[in-house]
Amino acid sequence: MPRQLGELEDAVMTRVWQWNRPVTVREVLEDLQQERSIAYTTVMTVMDNLHQKGWVRREVAGRAYRYTAVSTRAAYSAALMNEAWSKSDNPAAALVAFFGMMSPEQRESLLAAVRMVQDDEAAEGGTAPGR
Repeated sequence: MPRQLGELEDAVMTRVWQWNRPVTVREVLEDLQQERSIAYTTVMTVMDNLHQKGWVRREVAGRAYRYTAVSTRAAYSAALMNEAWSKSDNPAAALVAFFGMMSPEQRESLLAAVRMVQDDEAAEGGTAPGR
């Protein structure tokens, strides 16, 4: 289970996920500088840390690295939700409380997701292993 990203790690990963292509430290720096004052070395350190933690992979591009996300934001969010839910002493109550916090649009998205999973299971001829 990945642990939750820190504030600056999340800001960097948001760009990597949104751009969905290999990015350089300079590109991320320039975008971050539109919101805050931040040094190149800070962004470089954060991106190196994200690489060490397995969030991004990197490849040499001239004198710099290009970084690519290893996973999607959706997968990251799902892992965080699963971790929080699995730690509850009453998972059903935790889900009811979570659903109660959702907007009508979020609940509709949830219902659509459940329908997609059910449709996938029906197409596969039953319940997937482990469910």
